[in-house]
Amino acid sequence: IQQSLAAAAALTFLPGSASAGWLAGSPEVIDPKDAEVDRDILASEEVQKALSNVKNYKTMIEGFSSTLTSDPQADIGPTLRKEFDFVKIRVDLNTVNSAFEEDTQRGTDRLIRAILQDLTELEVANKQKPGVPRSEIRLNAMKGKIAKLCKAFDEYLAFSV
Repeated sequence: IQQSLAAAAALTFLPGSASAGWLAGSPEVIDPKDAEVDRDILASEEVQKALSNVKNYKTMIEGFSSTLTSDPQADIGPTLRKEFDFVKIRVDLNTVNSAFEEDTQRGTDRLIRAILQDLTELEVANKQKPGVPRSEIRLNAMKGKIAKLCKAFDEYLAFSV
């Protein structure tokens, strides 16, 4: 029984080719300069509106950084929930994504998922107990999540230039 438990633990916790296989062959984000973009679709009114919205999201995220610099205790949650509706963000990102060919989209889809995940992480990091000031560690964690989110937006927007 002890050998069986040890084997099960080893398979569960130790890295190996069998447990790491789910990453094999997963598409990587290509270099934006190698992206295939349909310029007609990119220039369409619908895509340009969505692109403008995506740029505005990034500007708002950058604003959070300024807000936290001026007030480390600022609660950005209400703005985050109001301005970053996941359905609308996903629609905007996917609309811009429609201008890219299939291989490019596989990579930009990963960036879209990263942006949505980073927004969720930022909202979670923002939560603070009432009356308890945000520590320097929590503040730095939030600033780090904002920087990560800005980078994800930059990487995504690099495909549309």
